[in-house]
Amino acid sequence: MNPTDDLYKLDLSYLGAFSTRLDTTWGALFYNENQPRYYDANHAHVIRECHDPQAMVAEVVSFYQKKNLVPRLYIHELHLQQQLLSELEKNQFQYEEFVSPVQLWNNQVARVADKQGVTIEEVTGENVQEAIDVESTIKEFGSKDTITKVFMEQFAHPSFSYYLLRLNGEACSTACLFQDGLDARLESVATLESHRGKGLIGHLIRFIQEESLRRGFANLWVLPINEAVEKVYARYGFTTVERMRSGHAFLSGKSIKDIREGHS
Repeated sequence: MNPTDDLYKLDLSYLGAFSTRLDTTWGALFYNENQPRYYDANHAHVIRECHDPQAMVAEVVSFYQKKNLVPRLYIHELHLQQQLLSELEKNQFQYEEFVSPVQLWNNQVARVADKQGVTIEEVTGENVQEAIDVESTIKEFGSKDTITKVFMEQFAHPSFSYYLLRLNGEACSTACLFQDGLDARLESVATLESHRGKGLIGHLIRFIQEESLRRGFANLWVLPINEAVEKVYARYGFTTVERMRSGHAFLSGKSIKDIREGHS
């Protein structure tokens, strides 16, 4: 069995936790009209070959435009989707591609030297604003308003667990653990710029690994956004099991590359 089959299932569950999911023959439609600017909550997710691209593109465009949302598609298995890509081009979609590493934890807790003053706690109603303030400094996550809405929606969902790291009492880093059955995914790792390079990420990763063992997960995944981040996770026991080539097609608005780079 392809190891990413489990990841596809986990990804659909993850997206469906903060948006409405409608399954199709080629994947799923996701939408959240309360968060129109949060792209991950509003897109078609294509994971199987599309046999009628013309009808499919018309369906996607109509579906999102009726909801006043920008039609967007995240497309996997690109070797099966050439007809779909051609149809999207005919319909004036902009397009970009990514090669994304997929990493799986080896179930060995990372060795991290103790650091005086470091504490990690679960995010609760009492410290949630501190966690949001940390995440809001990461431009790749979006605007502060978007981050706050997404954070609070996920924070209220039982499949998400957020954690806050403090250094000498100051909130410095956050991380999120998403659970679906026996699979889990490490998400939303963020550190204040003033505290980067101090090894705090290692403490968060070790904590998440220990939590994963305590809960009895079979797999702990992470999807780093670039090779530099991939190398960081590799130091803490995450093995790259695949490099997934995927596409993003959109009729208007920002590309994902622009969002990650903080372009206006």
